[in-house]
Amino acid sequence: MEIGVHTPPLADESLQGALSYLSDLGVGAIEPGVGGHPGQDHLPRTTYLDDSSAQQEIKNLLEEHDMRISALATHNNPLHPDDERAETADTELREAIQLASQLEVGVVTCFSGLPAGGPHDEVPNWITAPWPPEHADALEYQWEQAVDYWADLESYADDHDVDIAIEMHPNMLVYEPHGMARLREETGDRIGANFDPSHLYWQGITITDAIRYLGERGAIHHFHAKDTKIYESQAREKGVLDTTAYDDEPNRSWLFRSVGYGHGESHWKDIVSTLRMVDYDGALSIEHEDSLTSSREGLEKAIDLLERAVFETEPGAAYWAE
Repeated sequence: MEIGVHTPPLADESLQGALSYLSDLGVGAIEPGVGGHPGQDHLPRTTYLDDSSAQQEIKNLLEEHDMRISALATHNNPLHPDDERAETADTELREAIQLASQLEVGVVTCFSGLPAGGPHDEVPNWITAPWPPEHADALEYQWEQAVDYWADLESYADDHDVDIAIEMHPNMLVYEPHGMARLREETGDRIGANFDPSHLYWQGITITDAIRYLGERGAIHHFHAKDTKIYESQAREKGVLDTTAYDDEPNRSWLFRSVGYGHGESHWKDIVSTLRMVDYDGALSIEHEDSLTSSREGLEKAIDLLERAVFETEPGAAYWAE
């Protein structure tokens, strides 16, 4: 298990500069954006796709800093009812899968996407309750759209020997572990989770239980190290389905926080231990979206805590049980 970093917070640095900075902090992996919401500041997709010379330059740079790529990230909505937006997101995903295969990176991280509530709607529709009945009908329609799309993309990813790691996220069809398991069951094993606990905390989901649930199904392909703090005084008044702007911090029910600022060190050690129990041994890719601290300070504090939590060696034999 190793500490990684999702690199958009370092967009003001060149890839060389970001790798140098992170390597000095003991980071072993990066998750650069190659399209969609993360952008592609450090790894512009079309620059490297099908260009073996440019790809070798990346490999040399990574080797120089004793670093690897844990995943390529392209978070967007390939199920969007606007055909042009859906096509753009689909192209980003397919090209990300191609590039991952060419760079010998085994994972692409993304969202499930969210369709409209029906064939004539113009905007995506996040259904959070089955009543009135038209909402249940809309959800059934959305799942039909999603399964059809992701079954095809799962086959495409399998042809390229790449796993698709979907981040369970609000305002997406897959936002919690049971939906994640369902999509995997109805499409294929290349579909799994980019397990990001930050979106699960405010839903009241117990993170270690969710890790066990998906881990026992072999459904964790990547992991985001990102925390959330629930502010009870606000949540008691308006709940956690909070549409208050993220930068209006005093009035939100919850905020994304740097690792350790939503939950303490012992909690993160429990997460690491549970990941080991389900045989996850990949990167803990830090995603910094804490508006109460700068990117670098937030990253450095998260790295400091995770260094005390991660296991760097394989477990030995349980000699005491013999």
